[in-house]
Amino acid sequence: MVSMGIRTITLIRMITPTDNSSLLHLLWLASPALPVGGFSYSEGLEAATEWADVNTEASAAEWLSDQLIFSLARGDLSIVAASAKALASTDWQRLLDLNDWVLQTRETSEFRLQSLQMGRSLMDWLRNLLPNAARQLDLPADWVATYPVAFAIAAHALQSQGLAPSAPPASPDRAQRLHQTSDETAVYNTVSAYAFAWCENMGQTAVKSIPLGQSAGQRILLRLAREIPEAAALAIALPDAERQAFTPRLAILSAQHEHQYSRLFRS
Repeated sequence: MVSMGIRTITLIRMITPTDNSSLLHLLWLASPALPVGGFSYSEGLEAATEWADVNTEASAAEWLSDQLIFSLARGDLSIVAASAKALASTDWQRLLDLNDWVLQTRETSEFRLQSLQMGRSLMDWLRNLLPNAARQLDLPADWVATYPVAFAIAAHALQSQGLAPSAPPASPDRAQRLHQTSDETAVYNTVSAYAFAWCENMGQTAVKSIPLGQSAGQRILLRLAREIPEAAALAIALPDAERQAFTPRLAILSAQHEHQYSRLFRS
């Protein structure tokens, strides 16, 4: 058995965040291997390939870029950010209200079913992985989390487990500053992870639907990844009154997709 020496432990403490804002849990949640069924959905892109001329690498990149900034950032990413803040302050009523907003603003049955199925799957995953953390949530027993809210819950629960080594005690003032910075960083990282998971899934959806080669899919992902910081910042700063879910063309395509003759995806 190999034992860790003092120098090794010291090095780990130097390179590992000590404010419980480790990115390890977010890499986990953003993984395409997470068993929540995200690969089953195209979120209107498959219909767009047939009826909206999204049939090249350039048009797919432009379509997804617009969807990221004008739809996702102002809707789901904003919900993830607000949910993360509500969890940090244990404001359960706020969490319930945000979840209701998602349910009330899904424009088609496909979008609603996707959010509920993925949210339910993620919460089941969390209960199996961290049953104690899930039980600590003071939420109604029959409550069903939508996917953006469930993602924030899972990120908060994993983060609370303290994946990083504990830090030495700090002075009260410095501890307060570190806590505030840690909360802000955690929200930003959680929103960014959700956005990257979406971008990766949609890039692969374009590869399968149009179809495109894997290199084209990676170029699309590169473009979208460069736009995530802007989308995350917008989502975090967005007031409740400016949150929106108004994408009429996407809603029409989703409704058409329900009756698309030949399709690969559930939505």
